[in-house]
Amino acid sequence: MLAAARSRWHEWALAFTRPRLPEALPTALDRRRVYLLPTRFGLFHAFALLAMAMGALNYNNNPALLLALVFVGAGIASLIATQMQLTGLSIAAIEAEPVAAGTPLQLRVHASATDGRRRRGLRVNVEPTPDRTALLNLDHGFGEAELEWPTEHRGWLELPRLRVSTTRPLGLARAWGYVWAQAPLLVYPMPEAHGPPLPTGSGDHAQSRLHPSGDDVHHLRGYRRGDSRRAIAWKPSARRDTLLVREYEQPQGAEVLLDWHGLGRLAYEARIARLARWVEDAERDGRRYRLTLPGQPAIGPAQGPGHRHACLRALALLPHG
Repeated sequence: MLAAARSRWHEWALAFTRPRLPEALPTALDRRRVYLLPTRFGLFHAFALLAMAMGALNYNNNPALLLALVFVGAGIASLIATQMQLTGLSIAAIEAEPVAAGTPLQLRVHASATDGRRRRGLRVNVEPTPDRTALLNLDHGFGEAELEWPTEHRGWLELPRLRVSTTRPLGLARAWGYVWAQAPLLVYPMPEAHGPPLPTGSGDHAQSRLHPSGDDVHHLRGYRRGDSRRAIAWKPSARRDTLLVREYEQPQGAEVLLDWHGLGRLAYEARIARLARWVEDAERDGRRYRLTLPGQPAIGPAQGPGHRHACLRALALLPHG
């Protein structure tokens, strides 16, 4: 119940804070976008100073009253210094390498100080989940923070609202500001966990075959659903108490055809998962491969990180079935 009340309070508070809509980067936090409230320690400090001042006035103790006024001045200076920790902070970019759905994204937040001042102890977290927090230090006028964000579905992931906060230098108050970047990140489809082996073929007339064949055994791997019983290495499987399958060497230069229409029996999302698995397997084995998708020109044949990204991006951005 308390968590639900906090969530409603966060939603109500965010409706009155800047920015109210996603914005292009880079963006700077000015004094109108920095909010300041006392911490619990700050409230205790204020009540303690109030009691100290009342006692000094009651007993006409001038040194105690002077000391209380000195502490009040230090507290006010601390409030200004806390706000200045964020004022002038610029968020230059937020980026992350694409990952498969279900794998957390590693968000990297790049920040700099427009005035070049050194800032330390800034905290970056995702609203309204304060448990995901990263430390941001600007020792030479710029710095980087990295935090995780979970992924569930393939395609474009809209960035959440990030909160940058600090309690420095004395911890009497907390200053914070929000950054809401208009920069969606790509999430690859989740590969099939236990799919059949990679199709084989050569040249432009490559045909999908689910059971590899060859002359020389390349290595042994774990059994996957759909593997032929003939490919099972029974003796090594008995020694290791798990099913192992022989993986054969393929002719050099053979091009693999990953054909969407050749998987007609599978469901829509299952086809995407299997093709994503085959893209990863082809890259692992150093094979040239071509991907054909409905309504799109064929991608490839090629090989390498750029081709892998192009294929997985095309799979990720397919319409949801």
